[in-house]
Amino acid sequence: MSEKLESRFFIGLLLGVSALFAWLIMPFFAAVFWALAIAIVFYPLYLRLYRKWPRWPNLAATLTLLFCSVIVVIPVIFTLNSVIGQTVSLYQKIENEEINLQEQLERLVDRAPPVKRWLEEQDIQLDELQERLISSATSGGQFLARGTWTLGQGLFSLLIQLGIMLYMGFFFLRDGKKIVRALRKAMPLRESSKHLLFKKFSKVTRATLKGNLVIAVIQGVLGGLAFWFFNIPGVMIWSVLMIILSLIPAVGAGLIWGPVAIYMLMAGDVWQGLVLIAYGVFVIGLVDNILRPILVGRDTRMPDYLILISTLGGLVLFGAHGFVIGPVIAALFMVCWGIFIQEFQHLEPPNFIDEDK
Repeated sequence: MSEKLESRFFIGLLLGVSALFAWLIMPFFAAVFWALAIAIVFYPLYLRLYRKWPRWPNLAATLTLLFCSVIVVIPVIFTLNSVIGQTVSLYQKIENEEINLQEQLERLVDRAPPVKRWLEEQDIQLDELQERLISSATSGGQFLARGTWTLGQGLFSLLIQLGIMLYMGFFFLRDGKKIVRALRKAMPLRESSKHLLFKKFSKVTRATLKGNLVIAVIQGVLGGLAFWFFNIPGVMIWSVLMIILSLIPAVGAGLIWGPVAIYMLMAGDVWQGLVLIAYGVFVIGLVDNILRPILVGRDTRMPDYLILISTLGGLVLFGAHGFVIGPVIAALFMVCWGIFIQEFQHLEPPNFIDEDK
């Protein structure tokens, strides 16, 4: 009886301390998660450097983090700077009437009779719609201005998170094998189940980061080039929006270039609209259709519908970090149920769960 009581007490203590520790690091969850993700993605590079200099693991980890910082941090800073600059410039042009929204609206209504008929059916006056557009543009500019000020205020917090991410990433790279070994010892599962669990976690994280980010950046750049060709204002803003939306499978950058192409057609720029539609479908869309199954779906062995719903759910619950966290949770869900089916029900798990099939 005393042994059972001791075991129950210790398990309760273990769960309580673990929950307390999770609550303690929750303010830095994003930094720790991204440090872990960086360690998983760039571990092959660290391993190559470590094999070259086996006596200097610290140097190998430092060089790996330096490489990661150069290819990620500098482009992100440049992009953010360009987006903020173009946003302010676009807002000023609208405010100074260098970009005349009233003229653009009148042109659209004159060249697109269906739009005029629809406005009449909805009893919407053109002057009223113009006021709404100008008011929305002004409010949007003020919101972006406040967002820029908030971003500046939160710069110190962002630098702290970045420092923690790099610091934790260093130790995850250098001591990754020891950490995984300790976790495997603590887990009361068979070795085959432990191997499957860790393998699936690392594969999904690596494939989601490499696949989704590569696809999103390529689609955003391709869309930005099209907008630059057609001389659409705010190219960097639209490119970044397409990169963000491209993280959502089956929806993607079409939410940006589609309405722009429709506007071109309705405003009388027929060939420009048709070219943009063809470019969006056969160039931007083809990148998603070809690369996503190769870089994400094939490596994670997850159905497309599960990738879609887990990515959307992750974005809703975890914000920008959710495009990785969502698919990882979905993959772990599948693996855990596969282990349960195999180990406890003694049945064959579905073939998209078993990595060895």
